[in-house]
This record gives sequence, C-alpha cells and structure tokens, in this order.
Amino acid sequence: MTITAGAPYPLGATPTPEGTNIAISSEIADAVEICLFDPDGTERRVELPERTAHVFHGLLPDVGPGQLYGLRVHGPWDPAAGLRCNPAKLLLDPHATAVHGEVQWGESVFGHRFDDPSALNSEDSAAAMPKCVLADRSFDWGADAAPRVPLDCSVIYETHVKGISTRHPDVPKEIAGTYAGLAHPAITGHLTDLGVTAVELLPVHQFVQDSHLLEQGLRNYWGYNSIAFLAPHEGYSSAGTAGAQVAEFKTMVKALHAAGLEVILDVVYNHTAEGNHLGPTLSLKGIDNPSYYRLVDGDRGHYFDTTGTGNSVNVGHPVALRLIMDSLRYWVTEMHIDGFRFDLATALTRQTGQQDIHSAFLDLVAQDPVLAPVKMIAEPWDTAGYQVGGFPARWSEWNGKYRDSVRDFWRGAEGELGEFGLRLTGSGDIYSSDRRTPTASVNFITAHDGFTLADLTAYDGKHNDANGEGNKDGESDNRSWNCGAEGPTEDAGILELRARMRRNLLGTLLLSAGVPMILGGDELGRTQQGNNNAYCQDNELSWYDWDNVDDDLLAFVRTAIALRREHPALRPREYLRGPEGGPAQMVLYRPDGARMAAADWSNPIAKTLAVALDGRQIEDAEGDTSGERLLLLVNAYWEPVDFTVPAGRGSWTVVLTTHSPDPIAPLAAGDVVAVRDRSLLLLQNSG
Repeated sequence: MTITAGAPYPLGATPTPEGTNIAISSEIADAVEICLFDPDGTERRVELPERTAHVFHGLLPDVGPGQLYGLRVHGPWDPAAGLRCNPAKLLLDPHATAVHGEVQWGESVFGHRFDDPSALNSEDSAAAMPKCVLADRSFDWGADAAPRVPLDCSVIYETHVKGISTRHPDVPKEIAGTYAGLAHPAITGHLTDLGVTAVELLPVHQFVQDSHLLEQGLRNYWGYNSIAFLAPHEGYSSAGTAGAQVAEFKTMVKALHAAGLEVILDVVYNHTAEGNHLGPTLSLKGIDNPSYYRLVDGDRGHYFDTTGTGNSVNVGHPVALRLIMDSLRYWVTEMHIDGFRFDLATALTRQTGQQDIHSAFLDLVAQDPVLAPVKMIAEPWDTAGYQVGGFPARWSEWNGKYRDSVRDFWRGAEGELGEFGLRLTGSGDIYSSDRRTPTASVNFITAHDGFTLADLTAYDGKHNDANGEGNKDGESDNRSWNCGAEGPTEDAGILELRARMRRNLLGTLLLSAGVPMILGGDELGRTQQGNNNAYCQDNELSWYDWDNVDDDLLAFVRTAIALRREHPALRPREYLRGPEGGPAQMVLYRPDGARMAAADWSNPIAKTLAVALDGRQIEDAEGDTSGERLLLLVNAYWEPVDFTVPAGRGSWTVVLTTHSPDPIAPLAAGDVVAVRDRSLLLLQNSG
C-alpha cells in the first residue's frame, strides 16, 4: 500500500482531499504501524514513514471514511520501568473520533501477563480489540446556534442518554435509549415544559465494559471508564456502527439546541479504562505509558492514583495535556457542545502530586479562545483532596457543601441554621473572598452518585445488594431520613411527609442563589429502591419510569423553575448587599419579624428563617428587574411556627408552598402566618 510522509498535525486520523493523514505521538516508540481492517477482519499493516518531534506520521491516499483501523507500536518492553511497547498488541488511537466493537476479555487484552512480549499472538490481540473508525465529519448543521444561556439564568438537568428515553411510551422502540431517543420531541418537550436550560449528560466518551461486571451479568451504566476522549460512545447509537454514531450525536445536539437547551458533557480525563499495573493494555499504555500516566516515583511499574481507578492521567506532561485539550476543542468545534463538567477535577490540577490552582491544565483552559464561551464546571475533589472554592474565577463548581448542609438542615440536624443560611444565599463564605460570584456555585441536592430524591426521603441506609459487593460499595453517610419507615410503606402520614420533604429539598434548591442542578428523574419521583451506587445497574432500576410519575411533584418543580425564571432576585449575579443610601437587596429575619443577629445563627436548635428579597434592586444578565419583593419563610422545625410579616408597604400573596394548606388571604406588615412543620412558603409583594 502506498504511503507518503503526511504531516505531524493534527494528531489522529484525519480525512483530507489527498487521503487520510495519520499522526501518533510517542516519545518512547521506535516505530508505529497503522493497521487497516477489511470487513472480513483481514489486517493490513503499514509503517508510518516519518517522525517529527516525537510524532510518527504518514498519508494514506487510498483510505477514506468508514475505514476500520488500529495501531501497533514497536519500542521498549520493560514493565517494571514503566515501558510497555509491544507490537503484538493492537491498540486504539487516542485521537480516534469513533470506535466500533467492545473489548473481548481474555489473556490477549492484558499485556502485563507476558514476560516475553512476542508470546502474545497478534491475531488474538486483533480479534479481542474494538477498532477505531475513520468517521465522516461532514454534517449539515444548518442554522444551528448555541443557546449561550447566562449562568445566572441556567437550570441544569443531569441525565443519562440511555436512561431518560428507554422506557418512555412515546419514544419509538428502535431509538429508545439512544442519542436519537434523547432528541425525540417527547423528551425535549418534557425538558422544555419543565423549564430547565441545559442537559448535563453522564459520560458519552467511548467507554469499556468492566470484565468483573460482565462476569456477574452486570454492565457499566454510568460510563466512567473512558478509553477514547474524542469518540461518542457507540452503544448509544441507533444509526448503526462504524462511524454513524458521530452524525447521530450531532443530530441530537442540533435538536436540543433547536429546543433552546444547552448540552453539557460530564467528561472523565482524570483516568482511563486501562486501570493499574494489572489492568488491560488498550491504548495509552502501549503507546507511551510514562507520558500519558503518572507513575510512582521509585517504582515505575506502578501507577500514582488519586482517582480510585488504578491510574491517573499525567497532566504534568505535554502529550497528555494535548490529548485533553484536543478533545475539549473537538467537542466544541465539531460537535457543538456548550460546556463540560469535569469528573474529579482536582486530579487534573495535580501536576506534581499536589493541588495547584496554577497548574498547566487550568492555565491552558484559561487562555484557550475556543473554550472561552462554554461553561466549565469542576467536581472539585478527588480521592486525596477536597477543593471546593479552590478553582479559578473562570470555573463553576459542584458545591458539595451545599448538598450536605441542605440535607442536614431539612432532616433536622442541630446547629445547621447558620450553614444553611450561607448556602441558601450563594455560599459567599466560599466564593466571595476572591471576587467570585454566586454563579460559581452549582447547587445540588442529589446527583447520579448517591440516592435519588425519592430514596433520600425513604431510606436511612443504602441497599446495594444487587451490585454484588455485599452492600459494601457506595456512600454509607447519606444524610438521609426515611421519615419513619425504611423503604416502601402504606402509612399515609409517612407518605405525605416524604412528599413534603421532597418539595422542601427541591424548593430550596430552586430558590437558592447559585446555579441549580436537578438530578434527572427526581421531578418524576424516580426511585432506585435504596441503591445509592447504581453504576452497574443498566436496567429498570436506573431507567426512568414514565408510567409512574409523581404528577404533583412535577407540577411543583415546573412552578418553582418558572418563578426562578421570572424573578432575578432568586438568581443574583452578585452577592446581595445594601447600596449606599438605598434599600437592602436582602434582609434575613427571625420568625417574630426582627432581623437576625449573630446569636440567632449560633442557636443550636434554631430551624426557622425568613428571607426578604427586593427585586427592584437586582438586575439579571439582560438588565431586567422583577419589580417585586419576595419573602421566603422556611420552617424545618417539627411543629408549626408563626411568622410575623416584616414591616413594609403593600400586601403579600403566597406563590409557592411545599404543602397544601387552605388558601391564605393576602397578608400585610405585622400579620402573622402559621407555617406548617417542615415546610416553606414563598410570598410575593407588588406594592
């Protein structure tokens, strides 16, 4: 087969008018072969003829879209020294934009099991490995435009591509659980009716099914096991394989944009599916192990690990950083993605092992013009450190302190009022000192990892036996409360309390300063039967149950989101304060109508709070003001509490409540309103 010199950039396999350019980076390789596969599995190998600055490259004039391919890398084999090149092992291109097939687990997948690399049968290796696909990048985006929703106006909906549509009765079976299923009007209509502005998708990079799960009849559902950072996961495609998933993914993004919804990807750059020194060799290990992974100082046969998966990507090395940055830019430019949520983002700041706000990764993101318009959200921790509040101003963060405080407050823990007040008002104690704003805080009560909202109010303990790990997996301290019975019950009083608690938690989330994130399905009352680690439950336990929807809860969430959208006071872009000579934007009161004092916050049994917001002083991103005042009354006490309406003009009308009282007549300053135990009220004043 003819091959010419080609070019060292871009990396990966790139179609050009002259053919396909192949470029692979490796500092340790002696030679790299591109392996082309015919439909019958026949393999043809061609050595890349040129090397420029550690990049092996060549141009194949007769190769075009649809071609299956892989790599074989010649170089040093010394696993104890961290060197794992073995040309008998077929490898995936780190820059592949599509992958076809799944790993067939067996001896030929594990390079470390061979003292002599030549003992590995190359044909067995090829048969056991998925193949890269040279994807057709052409696509008619038409008039597609990024919604570019301002952060203060954003309501994020965390969901799973497969789980949201698999059981929906109006989604055709042939596309249920796929990219096309997520783009179906039945799903986009639900999301727009709900009022959310963005979907945050659990990992869609090509990922690997874990061998130990397959042996138990389980599958990796969440997808935090990536192996190809530029390839949409083939398993979510309804359009066929061999590259068709790329066009289907783009079609999905285009449909979501047309509905006004942004698309945020949960991305896993901190580790890969290759695991520790005993894990499989699938791609990076066999190409340039010391460059792509952090190896243990003094024992380079083992991997530095702050991810809990066996390895950590070497973000202190340019080749690993280039792969991550190339991936991010590709998803923005080629796939029109609107933002990213970075799994275990703290691991990406560990350039030399310590967390570093000036790490190369954060600096690269800060100066990149392609990434400048998109949302960047950090999960600000890893297994070795908690960094909430530690990311630069460019970033928003999953605020784990918000989750913990709001859960504790509503379940009745003592001494939580002060912490709850901080979280409700935007976590200024975390973000204001370095001039960040409330939108730095992505507030959430529940997420994919942990209890659903329904289970948070129905279980005191986890019930993960279906995962096959003896109920030892998953978080044990969930800050949950079963309201009086563990799991399902027919007790009407407990069921009513659970329903009220769910509204309290979601109501608090949607009325707090910051950026709210809802766990998809919580608005429907979705349960996982007490399983708080359903990463391996690719079945009805995880999929949304559209036949059993909590209609009352769904209506409540729609109303709360609509109120948030209508009132800039509920989504301030800056920390609220009193302007010189003008009225305060926010005032915090005790139930008796007096302003909160320092001693009130420290009262260990205090569980009540009134928050007055003056919308006339608060502009949103478009410069609009709500023109009204709002009063939020919060009672987490186990008995009703009388609240006195603070001084002011006009009358107050209830616009949101977490219980269903008799109608409350308009209230005036000095009037007393009884707020039921464990509930909240939002009142509006137009006077």
